[in-house]
Amino acid sequence: MRTLTIDVSPERARDAKQALEALLPLTRQRGRYIHIVTSGEGNRIDIPRGVFTILVEILQQLSEGHEMAVMPLQAELTTQQAAELLKVSRPYVVGLLDSGIIPSRKVGKHRRVSVKDVLAYKQASEQITKQHLAELTAEAQRLGLGY
Repeated sequence: MRTLTIDVSPERARDAKQALEALLPLTRQRGRYIHIVTSGEGNRIDIPRGVFTILVEILQQLSEGHEMAVMPLQAELTTQQAAELLKVSRPYVVGLLDSGIIPSRKVGKHRRVSVKDVLAYKQASEQITKQHLAELTAEAQRLGLGY
C-alpha cells in the first residue's frame, strides 16, 4: 500500500491557497474533463472531473493548514492504523473485529482491515451519533430545558 502524506507548513498553505484560487474558476467548466492550458508552450491538459474535484479538495484542506493522507480504498490497515483513523484505542478496534462489526482477515498472527470497511464503519457510526443528538435535542426542547 502506498500512502501519500502531505505535511503543511505556512509556506505550503500559502502555495495551496494560491493554486486553489487559480483553479476554482475552472470548476465552472462543463463536461467529463477539466481543460487546463499551460503557460509557455500552451499545452492543453485534460483532467477527469473526479480527479480535479479531489485535487481541489486537497488544496482546500492544505490551504486551511490541515495535513493530508491519500491512500487507495483497497489498502489494508493494521489494527493500530485503523484505531488512529477512527480516533479510538487499538483494543476497541480489536473488539469491533472480534464481533464482526468490521470485517478483517488474518495475515499470519496479524489482522488486516480494509480502509473501505473502516471508513464505512466510521460513516455509519457518525450517522448514528447525529441521530442520537437530534433525538436528545428534540427531547430537551420538549421538556423546555432551554437548549
